[in-house]
Amino acid sequence: MRRTALLAPIVATLLLAPLGASQPASAVAAAAAHDLPYTKIPILIHVKVGPNNDTPCTIKADKYRPTRVGPGHPGPAILTTNGFGGSKDDAGQSGAASAFAKAGYVVISYSGLGFGGSTCKITLDDPAYDGKAGKQVLDVLAGTRPYTLDDGSGRKAFMPYVSKETVNGRPTQDPKVGMVGGSYGGQIQFAVAEQDPRVDAIIPQITWNDLSYSLAPNNTDITRGVTYGTPGVAKKQWIDLFFGVGITDGLQETQVDPTRNAGCPNFRTEACTAATQLNTAGYPDAATLALARHASVSSYMSRIKIPTLLVQGEHDTLFNLQEAIATYRALRAQGTEARMVWFSGGHSGSNAPGDFDLSQGVDNSHLGRRYIDWMDRYVRGITTASAGPQFEYFRDWVHYDTSSANAGTAVDQAYARSSDAYKGTLTDRLYLSGTDTLTPAAGGVTTGGAQFAATSNGTSYSETSALEGSTVNNPPSDSPGTFAAYTTPVLSKAAVMVGSPRLRLHLTAPVAAGAQSSGPAGKLVLFTKIYDVAPDNSVKLQYRLISPIRVKDVTAPVTVRLPAVAQRFPAGHRIRLVVAAGDQAYANNDTPQSVTVDTSAASPSILDLPLVGGLSLQ
Repeated sequence: MRRTALLAPIVATLLLAPLGASQPASAVAAAAAHDLPYTKIPILIHVKVGPNNDTPCTIKADKYRPTRVGPGHPGPAILTTNGFGGSKDDAGQSGAASAFAKAGYVVISYSGLGFGGSTCKITLDDPAYDGKAGKQVLDVLAGTRPYTLDDGSGRKAFMPYVSKETVNGRPTQDPKVGMVGGSYGGQIQFAVAEQDPRVDAIIPQITWNDLSYSLAPNNTDITRGVTYGTPGVAKKQWIDLFFGVGITDGLQETQVDPTRNAGCPNFRTEACTAATQLNTAGYPDAATLALARHASVSSYMSRIKIPTLLVQGEHDTLFNLQEAIATYRALRAQGTEARMVWFSGGHSGSNAPGDFDLSQGVDNSHLGRRYIDWMDRYVRGITTASAGPQFEYFRDWVHYDTSSANAGTAVDQAYARSSDAYKGTLTDRLYLSGTDTLTPAAGGVTTGGAQFAATSNGTSYSETSALEGSTVNNPPSDSPGTFAAYTTPVLSKAAVMVGSPRLRLHLTAPVAAGAQSSGPAGKLVLFTKIYDVAPDNSVKLQYRLISPIRVKDVTAPVTVRLPAVAQRFPAGHRIRLVVAAGDQAYANNDTPQSVTVDTSAASPSILDLPLVGGLSLQ
């Protein structure tokens, strides 16, 4: 395995298994047709990309062709490419490609620009580069552009056996094609669809809505989706890993394309500038925001018109559930067919047994069945294939048979499904009272101010990015005197939270109040999170998720979106809100200062929760 693929093993695990509800009749009936023989050959595809279409690149790919498919018997197609740091040869990507080939789809699985033998630099899934490259791969599927055999012969060939859309009974040059992939291979689907209306359906998994939020989130001063006004807080560990992987990949592929390492190594120049700026300042400047947002579906959402199945991981501190929620809501608001799944895995942890595993084909995992139904319906054109529930989420507290023989169907029991759109309705309100209490009674609020020190150090620990559960499993912690905590009484019955809580804070921060007009560096940085507190006082931070904020104005009430989760708080436990001054995985405050969280009966600080079944306290 290539050393650069630090993210690829995670994405591979995810790409080796799709989501499905209970196994639909169509999947059962088609199961025999999902184990077809196929051939696989390596190919090269020559493309030109960039704003002026003048940058030549060579894409390294594999072509999968079911043996029953030919010029007289065409088949629909799937296009897939790698997660960041990966390639077409990764187990996850090749497993997904072979699974769809066994299901009768012609597949082109390729290494994205800057990865796995493909030339040119990484451009962060920019539509003008990665999108245009994908568009030209679609030309190969359409049979209008040749590919070159990757055997040294230089021989070119065409693909005249992909099913085409018809107009008045006559075939066009529009191939029936869908796209699948995760993370970097998820966002590319939006970039290609933005460039080319021939894409019929997509399944973007564990990917971003706005890359500026992914790398430097701000969970306050939200203008739309997850896009913010006040520059956010740099995810230093993820940024270092992200850019380190890309640079190392370029160094290992020097013989493929030496120009990849000229100047900014293996990235477009602006990306190196942005990485340096983020690490130095701790927040994105205007140029970094422009670069990140240009490479984000949030900036061109109106051009995504095709059926989109959004699959996001509950266990993901890189691209969290809020990103999928933002894309889902925007697509539905403009009338685009969109459905959403929260599954068990993500960049920060492996998926649960049976949830997502394409290594054995499309029928043996929850997501696999969902994927094949989606493509059969919107690409192959089988109208009886199920589109699945509008929204479903994995419940990690539901026990099921995890043995390999039964996990693929038993895992369905762990999913809650809804035919209604996701709303994330806030159902229960708690008030911050005194200096340490959460109460459901507005009349019971006691005036108080919880004071703590904010320093330039990471005084709290939430995660070691990308390593939790593998080589690192330290418990979350907060240094005394550097946080405020508010806790409920004991729960008399279990509480289930599905969605993103909302916090409204009143703050006193004299140093920030005097410096915030000078720019982002003068503004107060805080980290908010919710703990599940057990009877023995041990705490659980669900999947290490926290909400960093850079406060626009500390003299005004501050509204915060807390992490979206699907989480159960057992009876006998308590819910704790923590507002911390620092975190080791992120940039922190530039200036040491004192901060106070204020509350009173007249102006209470408030926590609203999206609970299923309500809240019962002793």
